[in-house]
Amino acid sequence: MFIGICGSKCAGKSTVAQYLVEHHEFKRLCISSGLEPNGQSTTSSLEEAQPSHMTPSLGSKQLPLRLAQQALSFPTAEALLDFVTKHWRERWITTDIPDQDALDMFSRRPFFLLISVDAPLAVRWRRFQQRDQRQSHAQSNGTESSPEPLQGGKAKGTVASLDAFVLYSDDHLYDARTGHLSVMSRATVRLLNTSSDLAHLYATLGKVDLLNEDRLRPGWDTYFMALASLAAQRSNCMKRRVGCVLVREKRVISTGYNGTPRGLRNCGEGGCGRCNDGQGSGHGLATCLCIHAEENALLEAGRERIREGAILYCDTCPCLTCSIKITQVGISEVVFSQGYSMDGDTAAVFREAGVKLRQFVPPANGLIHLEQTKLYP
Repeated sequence: MFIGICGSKCAGKSTVAQYLVEHHEFKRLCISSGLEPNGQSTTSSLEEAQPSHMTPSLGSKQLPLRLAQQALSFPTAEALLDFVTKHWRERWITTDIPDQDALDMFSRRPFFLLISVDAPLAVRWRRFQQRDQRQSHAQSNGTESSPEPLQGGKAKGTVASLDAFVLYSDDHLYDARTGHLSVMSRATVRLLNTSSDLAHLYATLGKVDLLNEDRLRPGWDTYFMALASLAAQRSNCMKRRVGCVLVREKRVISTGYNGTPRGLRNCGEGGCGRCNDGQGSGHGLATCLCIHAEENALLEAGRERIREGAILYCDTCPCLTCSIKITQVGISEVVFSQGYSMDGDTAAVFREAGVKLRQFVPPANGLIHLEQTKLYP
């Protein structure tokens, strides 16, 4: 597995990476100029980085501790990816994703996962000040080198205003050539880190389940529900978008979405008076001209193509009318994502008919709040 972490300044990228190193045995990788300060080439493979008397296999827990804590350095993104590809069964992590081209390369690999980390500006500014104080203290003791310059010639250790940090942050995110916002927008998992306590942050990251296999290769439920959600995008019903996929033996039999029947004007163009009048759920159903997604999928499949073991995936729980039809054609199981106003009645019909009903809950991939804290003292 290969995880890339991107994000805004002082959002916590390195902290999330360190969590994966400490708790899940990931090893860090980075992209450098390819030269050490003394002009010597940096290590570009794990075997070269190990002392000659130590040749443990990749993944062995005998790896030197310094390799688990320090990043292996590569001159280019291509070199880094080439190394990971040869050792893809191991766990690797990097916070170095310089641009969209590098991300395009990484994303071609089925073992790559992109995570973004962000936080409100006020939180990031407070963290920057804390880091600034630590660096200044270390420099005064002669234990840390000079900080790298900020935009406009300022240095990290000398930034005294919020305005300077805002410019620094904006340059990192929005610069036309090197801005990271375009990279962050492509993340599979997006974390919103407002935590101020490391222990709580680590505990919450454990609950996020970042290593869930579904994130790399969708399981069947995730796959078919994604197809149902895609079908819903074709809906022309003014009231609600619904998509459905009918499956047997992990093969798609048919798909369906809701809207007016063939030959009639689309609901979105005024074809269904009931939907266009904005009547509430359950009202005026006798005058509705829209066919439900489940009905369309069943009609498309035909009774002769539905056999024992057929599963219906729908992004919304079927209504009572559809549940009767689903039962009649012999569907064995119904999987839904979102609830509906008559879930209880539908569940009762399926229970009596022996149709299994379950709700699909995917691993969270949206803005996951790692911890909510006050943004201001």
